[in-house]
Order: sequence, then structure tokens, then C-alpha cells
Amino acid sequence: MVPSPHTRRLFTLIALAAATLAGAHAETVAVAVAANFTAPMRKIAAQFEQDTGHRAELSFGATGKFYAQISNGAPYAIVLAADEATPAKIAREGLGIGATRFTYAIGQLALWSKKPGYVDAEGQVLHKTDWRHLAVANPRLAPYGAAAMQTLARLGLRGQVQPRIVQGENIAQTYQFTASGNAELGFVALSQVTENGRLREGSAWVVPAELHEPIRQDAIVLKSGEGNPAAAALMNYLQGEKARAIIRSYGYSF
Repeated sequence: MVPSPHTRRLFTLIALAAATLAGAHAETVAVAVAANFTAPMRKIAAQFEQDTGHRAELSFGATGKFYAQISNGAPYAIVLAADEATPAKIAREGLGIGATRFTYAIGQLALWSKKPGYVDAEGQVLHKTDWRHLAVANPRLAPYGAAAMQTLARLGLRGQVQPRIVQGENIAQTYQFTASGNAELGFVALSQVTENGRLREGSAWVVPAELHEPIRQDAIVLKSGEGNPAAAALMNYLQGEKARAIIRSYGYSF
């Protein structure tokens, strides 16, 4: 969901007012962050604090688990989800402020191995039988896991590889299974294995977007964040060029 011009102006005005007062009265905002967005959000939060004086207190995990926690009163002010459906649901249920919702990033799925040269540029390694385990995030809780299962289905491989799938609770655990070598292959977020457009280690196939539904990642201010100047400032900051440059460097688009 793209924010309306009115919403962007509202965030800008509130953020400017908050920034004016930041030196005298900096605030803290509790943010629930999808696990795939860990690395870029840590950088963004540090820059945000430096630029505004406000502090973002970050918690990382599976979007589905965050939704359950929020439904039970968890005191987050903002959710940066791994999908668009969860923030929409939060807004419908009156747990968040619908007018604040926008897409902060569009994620990319990658098939990755820690071994250099193991994953080919077309993902044909999935058709081979010499690997034992494929790590996939829980598709009921993690949108990247759902995208991975959609990819396998569209390739006609879901039934064939199902016995070899090991399931991570979220995309962070899925990455750990693969990075440790317990799984030779893993469907991970491209952001977990690249920085500044380069693969940090191993080998990977960037899954074509047409093989799964778009991974639109939406942000929303929760009811508990209403009136918090740090929450308004962070939502505005995420749409600014400094944050977007960091987000792009991890392989996301908009």
C-alpha cells in the first residue's frame, strides 16, 4: 500500500515537529520487525537516532508471532511486517491505524547454500538428489516460507522435495540452518545473504518474481503508538532517501 500525499505530509509535519523537540525530549519507540529485515533495520535505527535523537527499540521475529502478541496486548508501537496481509488485518481489527500503513520494501526470495558454486544460476540444483535437506521458514507464520512453497509448487517439485524439507520457525532460523550446514540448501531472504548488491558468501539463485506472490512488506502504527512522536518520526524516516538507500543495498525494491 502506497501512502497518500496527505498521509506523507502528515508524517512529515509530525516528524518535523518531533525533530525540533528531539534534543529536549527524545522518545523511544518499540518496533516489531520481520526477521528478514534485521540487518537493514539495525542500520536504519542507528542512523535514525543520530539524525532525530529518538531511539527505536527493535524486536525481531516472525510476522505471524508478532500478530499473536499484538492481539494479546504486546506494547509495540510499530510493526514492520514481512507481508501486507498482516498490517491490513491489524487495521481491520482496530489494533492499528489504517491511514499509516504503507509498503516500506518489496522482498526477494533466494535459494542459497553456504558452499560456493553449489547453487547454479537457474536453481537446477533443486532437481538433483545428492542433497539431504532444504531449509524453509514456516509458511503459516513467515511470508518468505509461503513464497518458498509457492515456488516449489510452480516448479512441480513440492511433492518431490517435501520429505527433505526442514522447517525454521522464521526466516532467521531458516538462515541459521543453512549457514550452519545442517541444510545444504535454504530458501532465505536475499537481504540475509547480500549487501551492497554482492553475495557475502556461498552461492545463490535469486528466485524470479513470477514464481511466487509479491512479498510486499508493510508497516503500520499500532494503537499504542498513536501520539508517540518517535513513531511518527520513524514512519516518516523510513520513506526518506537515507533509509531507502540502506534498504536498496540489501536487495529490496519499492
